[in-house]
Amino acid sequence: MAVNYGSKRTVVGAHYGTGDWLVQRFTAALMVIFTLVVLAQVILTKGTIGYDKWAGIFASQWMKVLTFAVVVALIWHIWVGMRNVWMDYIKPVGMRMTLQALTLAWLVGCAGWAFQVLWRL
Repeated sequence: MAVNYGSKRTVVGAHYGTGDWLVQRFTAALMVIFTLVVLAQVILTKGTIGYDKWAGIFASQWMKVLTFAVVVALIWHIWVGMRNVWMDYIKPVGMRMTLQALTLAWLVGCAGWAFQVLWRL
């Protein structure tokens, strides 16, 4: 719902602005660091990379925790981006709320699946 306060400026949405920008940068930086850690481990392993070596990389508890932290960062990154897309381009409130709820449900499901994969529940 747009509100016009007597000027030519129309106020729309929640104006997350700086907070969203910071979240996107922080989560992206965490994903870059994680990628570099994984690449370093791949480069340091001798021989061909197969399932056993990949499983070995992710076997330690610190790597599982780091991986899950990156999954959470990725999900947060996706949520901020998709929420902003839905707010900017889907004008009917009911449809926008439905898409946001479906996006959130899908992302929570992805987090649960990642947890299950990492800790083999």
